[in-house]
Amino acid sequence: MRILITGGAGFIGSNLCDRLLADGHDVIAMDNLITGSTDNIAHLAGNRHFQFIHHNVTEYIYVPGPLDAVMHLASPASPIDFTRIPIQILKVGSLGTHNALGVALAKGARFLLASTSEVYGDPLVHPQPETYWGNVNPIGIRGVYDEAKRFAEAITMAYHRIHGLETRIIRIFNTYGPRMRLEDGRVVPNFVGQALRGEPLTVYGDGSQTRSFCYVSDLVDGMVRLLMSSETMPVNVGNPLELPIRTFAETINRLTGNTAGIVYEPLPADDPKQRRPDITRARTILGWAPKVGLDEGLTQAIAYFRSKI
Repeated sequence: MRILITGGAGFIGSNLCDRLLADGHDVIAMDNLITGSTDNIAHLAGNRHFQFIHHNVTEYIYVPGPLDAVMHLASPASPIDFTRIPIQILKVGSLGTHNALGVALAKGARFLLASTSEVYGDPLVHPQPETYWGNVNPIGIRGVYDEAKRFAEAITMAYHRIHGLETRIIRIFNTYGPRMRLEDGRVVPNFVGQALRGEPLTVYGDGSQTRSFCYVSDLVDGMVRLLMSSETMPVNVGNPLELPIRTFAETINRLTGNTAGIVYEPLPADDPKQRRPDITRARTILGWAPKVGLDEGLTQAIAYFRSKI
């Protein structure tokens, strides 16, 4: 297949490029590098099956030649970005998704939207199944990302229903691994960065809020399985192992040998108290389940971050 990946120079996008190339596909990565980096794809520069296009998907997308699939990952996704570039996040979720759908329709290509567990907001149902509609504050700081992704899902389904476009929607839960930005603002790079510098880890609230962490290779496997399936409704992909943030911080300190401990600060507004995917549909429809254990994945992520500090 010849596959376009928007956001292809980002953390997940670049790992997806590697997987698809290894599977024998031709890959075009498109990125405006607002949060992505050419460092993530530099090792692919001499691969004749790989092409990079520097482009902002909120502008009209032109790709010469045929396409078999469009995988739309373009979007800043870190808490620091919600206050730094909120309008860009809203534009890539709306205009960018519209343009990505347009090129898929023009090429007769299958379309996969990388959505997020954030469409569930601060959930009142636990764990979160795909049938849950969410509890989102549309005017809060996090709303720019949450609502951009909710709109992206809505327009994707509209293209499916009105134009008959083959569409797939994956709802991604917390994912970590090599090529995350160290200054990302999410919990894994925050904790690992602090630990490697010998600083106390900053936990917000009392640390009882929970998260579930999926290693990037497991997520990418789920994305590829969904793309190749015939499923048109949203599918959660994430690791259902749920941990209090305080316990996660203690794990990071143990794996890095950091003895500086933990400090506590107030919980940010609208920060979800619980996050765990119900992956029943992924198991039954895709035959997918995570394989990489937390210690194994974190050991690889820590080695990557150590090389960047």
